[in-house]
Amino acid sequence: AGRDKGKLELADGGTLFLDEIGEISSKVQVELLRALEDHKIMRVGGTQEVPVDFRVICSTNKDLEEAVRAGLFREDLYYRINIFSITIPPLRERPEDILPIAHHFLQRFSRSMGRKATGFAPEAQELLKHHSWPGNVRELANAIERALVVCGDAEIRREHLPISAVNAGA
Repeated sequence: AGRDKGKLELADGGTLFLDEIGEISSKVQVELLRALEDHKIMRVGGTQEVPVDFRVICSTNKDLEEAVRAGLFREDLYYRINIFSITIPPLRERPEDILPIAHHFLQRFSRSMGRKATGFAPEAQELLKHHSWPGNVRELANAIERALVVCGDAEIRREHLPISAVNAGA
């Protein structure tokens, strides 16, 4: 009988992306560390180790060094995955990126939803640029998707966006 492969086994020979690595349980941290160190995994219910070889890319919005100091993240796993670190500032610190990212999501969601939105009205652009985006890119994507649902095939206007002028500082 065939078995379903787990994510680590499926990543064999390739790259595994682990989103929000700072949220994984201590049990999963141990299993991941073992796989990274030994290049082997044990399938659930299995009796033999399976060799795996993959690269791992992780993302997090947590300060993993602080999580290590607080005992919430394994220090050995932290040093194993922190070979090359890229820090991307939040959207509120790079307002020049907001509109290009919003246009990207507009095109992406327009295609997937079969819409033909024409772009953003000037007042919608101002609202997008001045919002603090506490939910970062995920919040921006959600806002654009919602705006497309509300506006249909028209230009996205201020009232289509789920952002209040108070929260945007506008």
